[in-house]
Amino acid sequence: MYSRLIPLPTSSLLFALASPAAADPPTDVSDIELRRLFDPTVAELAAEEKGRIFIYEGLRDIDVQRALDQAFDRVENMMFIRTQKTDDQGKVKRNTDTGEAMTEDDGC
Repeated sequence: MYSRLIPLPTSSLLFALASPAAADPPTDVSDIELRRLFDPTVAELAAEEKGRIFIYEGLRDIDVQRALDQAFDRVENMMFIRTQKTDDQGKVKRNTDTGEAMTEDDGC
């Protein structure tokens, strides 16, 4: 998975370091994205209502299909990139030569 760096003002950084939540970072970015996709907060839904687009990177194709089935009314606020292809058991398909996850061509 790709790491993401978000610049923060110094005061925000100090607050984040002092916060107990900063001691327990999420194990995987896709966990956050899956939670946002299937169990959005009131604030996230409000942001979508105002036109915010959330970009979901590296999710499995079966998770994207589930989102399209269960949250179709919110799909205009979703963008999926680097979607990972899965087999019939839901395991990510890997390139036999490189071992890298196979992804859908997102046209970008």
